[in-house]
Amino acid sequence: MKTISMLKSKINQVFALILFTLMSGFTFAQGNTGSTGTDVTVNSTTTTTTTEWYTDPKYIIIGVVVLILIVVLLTRNGRRDRG
Repeated sequence: MKTISMLKSKINQVFALILFTLMSGFTFAQGNTGSTGTDVTVNSTTTTTTTEWYTDPKYIIIGVVVLILIVVLLTRNGRRDRG
């Protein structure tokens, strides 16, 4: 029973880490809305670009999360066998 509660605690910590990381990413991704009272002029052009799937940040984040989970699970198995 102690192992289950410790596992739940570790999972909660991992989810909190992921949440805070994503929230900080969203915070830094906010653009300039011109709320300082200055006028903002935006000139934009539309271009079509193709990118590879491995350059998309979503896949990089998912890969890092999966890698962390694998490392955590492997280290947990190593501790259980010794004790």
